[in-house]
Amino acid sequence: MTTATVSPAGPGSTEPVSARRRRGALATLLGRQPLGIAFAAPYAVFLAAVFAYPLGLAVWISFHDYFFAAPGATVARPFVGLKNYTAALSDPAVRRSFVNVGIFLVINVPLTVGFSLLLATGLNAAIRGRTFLRISYYVPYITASVAVVAVWLFLFSSNGLVNQVLGPLAPNPSWLVNSTLAMPLIAFFVTWKQLGFFILLYLAALQGVPKELYESASMDGAGKWQSLRNVTIPGVRPATTLVVILSIITGANLFTEPYLLTNGGGPDGASTSPVLVMYQRGIEQGNPDIAAAIGVLLVIGVLVISFINKRLLERD
Repeated sequence: MTTATVSPAGPGSTEPVSARRRRGALATLLGRQPLGIAFAAPYAVFLAAVFAYPLGLAVWISFHDYFFAAPGATVARPFVGLKNYTAALSDPAVRRSFVNVGIFLVINVPLTVGFSLLLATGLNAAIRGRTFLRISYYVPYITASVAVVAVWLFLFSSNGLVNQVLGPLAPNPSWLVNSTLAMPLIAFFVTWKQLGFFILLYLAALQGVPKELYESASMDGAGKWQSLRNVTIPGVRPATTLVVILSIITGANLFTEPYLLTNGGGPDGASTSPVLVMYQRGIEQGNPDIAAAIGVLLVIGVLVISFINKRLLERD
């Protein structure tokens, strides 16, 4: 005799056990808020298509003898192990590009954190023209790099406005053709251009710092500098972690600025970046396998530095 399997969900329920199990598994997979997963799914697909797949492909290319071929052509791309990594690390131009980006980060990250925090603190106060100043700082960030680079070339070229003002004090060779000054000038340029975005992050973080803490500090006799050091800086520490990590990522992806400002990393490679070298090796010289190895090394370096900074900044 066949008996129906009754669900314990309620009296009179005749839902099969297998159906209840499938529904339970689906609920476990989707979580308590399936609608949230539905909204997040398009962005997850975007991340997978734009970031995860290219990164995985780059890792695969870096371990193979890879070269460009005609569409539809079937060619052998044998596994070569660490050969591409050895070739990349033994290339003086690659090593110098990593040193250059290290110089960039040493200059850019502290300036970005310091200036954006100070300016955000000032713009968070009730000052005249606050809206105008906020917009003014943000405009360079949304302006096309090509247009802003043209302004800096006008200012810092050999016959530029800055050299004309400095006169005999102007550096020789000039700023952008000086192997010592080229990369620091690019770091200052990127700091200035990206400042508005990081000011915006700090302004958002400052809204979460309780005003009672400032009032208590003032009653204890703390001045503006002491309030900044003992209230503001600890209060925006999560934002500082984010600013530092984003600044590191910006420096690691440096390409447009040296390509346009110094005509492709000059003088003599003094302002090249790893991404610029990747472009030169992979596109101009037709060695995408070595370029992929450089990219993987760069990703590993960024992850390590970001992890160390995160641990240092979030220590109690």
